[in-house]
Amino acid sequence: MLNKKIVIIFLLLISVSLSSQDKNWFTIAKKDVSYKTDKDVIKLKGDEKNISQFKLKCIQGTLKIKEIFIYYKDKSVDDKKIKGTGVLTKGMKSFTINVDSKKSIDRIELSYEAVGNMLITKRAKIELIGRKK
Repeated sequence: MLNKKIVIIFLLLISVSLSSQDKNWFTIAKKDVSYKTDKDVIKLKGDEKNISQFKLKCIQGTLKIKEIFIYYKDKSVDDKKIKGTGVLTKGMKSFTINVDSKKSIDRIELSYEAVGNMLITKRAKIELIGRKK
């Protein structure tokens, strides 16, 4: 009986700590992805430039991430390798991608494509979400 109470308290503490961590994440951009290879450039403005990490969240459809480039104000470019398969389905998030905290971000370039039958399924929709420094 005591073990069950300890497990319940432990799970409750974990869920509270995980929900408080989500408060640091915010939506930077929302995009629709076509069924051919698509490239989007997301220019960051104001507070959006002050992120330490970002990730992609698939809202609708299935998405295959090909490449992610981060362009900094000092003209340097960071090519981020995709961890895992790079395929996201509805409700899934990509692995967290770290940003160089010593540099200021100018823009993020995403290369991806929606996967599926365009007659049956709708276009894929994604969100780029960032974590404040």
